[in-house]
Amino acid sequence: MKRRDFIKVTGLGAAGAATLAAPAIAQSMPEIKWRMPTSWPKSLDTLFGGAEMMCKMVAEATDNKFQIQIFAAGEIVPGLQVLDAVQNGTCEIGHTASYYYFGKDPTFTFGSAVPFGPNMRINQAWYMQGGGRDVLNEFYKSYNVVSLLAGNTGCQMGGWFRKEVNAPDDLKGMKFRIGGFAGRVLQKLGVVPQQLAGGDIYPALEKGTIDAAEWVGPYDDEKLGFYKIAPHYYYPGWWEGGPMLLAFVNLDKWNALPKYYQSVLEQAGHYANNYMMARYDTANPLALKKLLAGGAKLHAFSPSIMDACHKAAKELHAEVGATNANFKKVHDSLAKFTSDGYAWFQVAEVGYDIFMARRSQS
Repeated sequence: MKRRDFIKVTGLGAAGAATLAAPAIAQSMPEIKWRMPTSWPKSLDTLFGGAEMMCKMVAEATDNKFQIQIFAAGEIVPGLQVLDAVQNGTCEIGHTASYYYFGKDPTFTFGSAVPFGPNMRINQAWYMQGGGRDVLNEFYKSYNVVSLLAGNTGCQMGGWFRKEVNAPDDLKGMKFRIGGFAGRVLQKLGVVPQQLAGGDIYPALEKGTIDAAEWVGPYDDEKLGFYKIAPHYYYPGWWEGGPMLLAFVNLDKWNALPKYYQSVLEQAGHYANNYMMARYDTANPLALKKLLAGGAKLHAFSPSIMDACHKAAKELHAEVGATNANFKKVHDSLAKFTSDGYAWFQVAEVGYDIFMARRSQS
């Protein structure tokens, strides 16, 4: 049957097509308004911008019937209390880094990044396909939240220091702004870790309350101006090979959402995740050039510092795992997946990098 005859027989003229364009599911969707506090200042168009993108995608996919109002750190709750606000129902959803809450339980570190853990791709593969989401959400359930993947900053830098650090002894007594579980590792080397939200770091450096600070990488670090006070810029950020950012959703609110809205929210988080990774990969190289031109001094951590940190991290993982069943369960899940993942990564990507390096020289 020709298409024209099919339309006549079925009665699907212009009016019929218009009816199909607005399916029943769209007509019956409830109007919902949520609030999303974040751990980020508005000046960071990567972190805060990724959360904004997530909210925008939810609104567009639901004809504005599901709207999420976003707030910068400190506007309705402090940047390091986003989880608490979602857990107790003050807000329905929050955008943050899981490891900020390691003081409640060290297991929170795995929702972002574990020191000397996997890179961005393997971390994400574990969360999405390797059982990571399930084992984490089983843990998060006791805090009345469920997690959605909502960002990743990629491999980070090692931070800004007022003076050079060449050996482990140079770290002793240093007040270092560093987030999450990595601070516990550095404590073993005599560092005094300080956990501060992004917007509070510069004033602390300026007043001398802290001696050094890590945040993310060149693009965000330049915006926050750390190089003006602490000119020595170190790499790598061994504590964050590929840290995930999550949207925590109040469990009761999540369960009450229509399935369609749950799917929209999850896919919006994935969009924000991809947006953020591409944004950092685009912006960081140019920002690093600007920082170096502006007087920043780039250094690699010495082998002795890296070896000491690696040893301390392994010791701490073993110590915590021996007494914390949640930590051990998530650690074992990630460790198994990581060993398989890195084997593949080395075969596929290292070989490709060697080929490209040779090609560039020819």
